[in-house]
Amino acid sequence: MQEFLLVFRRDSETVQAQLSPEQMQAMMKPWQDWMGSIAAQNKLVNSGNRLASDGKVVKPNNIITNGPYVEIKEAIGGYIIVRASSLDEAAELSKNCPILTIGGNVEVRALIPMD
Repeated sequence: MQEFLLVFRRDSETVQAQLSPEQMQAMMKPWQDWMGSIAAQNKLVNSGNRLASDGKVVKPNNIITNGPYVEIKEAIGGYIIVRASSLDEAAELSKNCPILTIGGNVEVRALIPMD
């Protein structure tokens, strides 16, 4: 079994602006259910975290800017790490991710150990 990073992306301008605090709270149950189903299959390695909307970007020559990249509309909202036998299986696990219901997407990437 390999480990895969599932990165949750969403349109930071329109979707975030449209969701009320009540709607955001209502999204928690589908997320818990989806992640619980992955855990029940013993495929959830790390339940991940949500990411704050602000941050810093460190560039060469000791340049630090506000970030992440404010010039793009899509933002990373969070991530989890799953265990699967292949990239295709990890992508299949992503098909029921709640972010898809609000127009977001899931990027699936294999983690390569640093041996």
